[in-house]
Amino acid sequence: MAKSAAGKWVSRVGASGGGKSYQKTRPVNYYGALAVIVVLGLVATVFARYEYQNPPSAAASTPPAIGTTWYAALSIEACGKTLPFLAPNPKSAGGLTVLAANVIKVSPVSAADAGSHATLGQFAAEYPGLIASSNELAVPTSSGASSTTTTYHNGDACSPTSKYPGQKGQISYAYWTTFGQKKPVITTNPGSIKLSQFLRVTMAFDPQGVTPKAPQQATIDAMVKANATATTTTTAPASVVTTIAHATTVPTTVSTTVPTTTKTSTSTPKG
Repeated sequence: MAKSAAGKWVSRVGASGGGKSYQKTRPVNYYGALAVIVVLGLVATVFARYEYQNPPSAAASTPPAIGTTWYAALSIEACGKTLPFLAPNPKSAGGLTVLAANVIKVSPVSAADAGSHATLGQFAAEYPGLIASSNELAVPTSSGASSTTTTYHNGDACSPTSKYPGQKGQISYAYWTTFGQKKPVITTNPGSIKLSQFLRVTMAFDPQGVTPKAPQQATIDAMVKANATATTTTTAPASVVTTIAHATTVPTTVSTTVPTTTKTSTSTPKG
């Protein structure tokens, strides 16, 4: 079938990409819209990747959150002997610090030590000179310097003057989550111990089969007192105070005596 004149004209226009008048009126904004779509797609991809790697909901929902303040009790022992308290470091830039009497203050300041990151392992990482791992326990001196006499590795022998002379020790971490808990949970991974309110935890280097002792009463008393006197943090439950034997007593009632005003009567003599 022979093509009509109109058909031939359409074919020529299609082959040439449109007439001159069409080319002049071609929408330039079309290409701008394409560019905007591409840019928005890249931004959405980058944002989605960031949200996936940094989920805000998980950090916000897992305690302790930034702004929370808890208190825990710490002890460190080697070959059956409880070591001296760590030197307090309240000026530390981190949120996991030590107060007097080995009280751990759990007060996260960033995502690094908040939520699921608030662990005993993170506490050790933030304390200068303290090393706590599955195969090494190094306790710094009061000046923060490392000491060979208080650095322990799995398989090291206890000193001849210790409770277990010559016996090989193993590093472990024991913790009690409640005051009613008698037997501790023992692990070799400090990163698995989540710091919590009134947690008691002991870093230990002892022969295999030896159960580490809980933090001493002086530390528990200081922990309860620190919580009770903190005006902007969680108040210690009354049941906690009564459960701990010999713990610092928090008075439930404060009585204030107001002196009675005495009126003096002056009589004017009659004339």
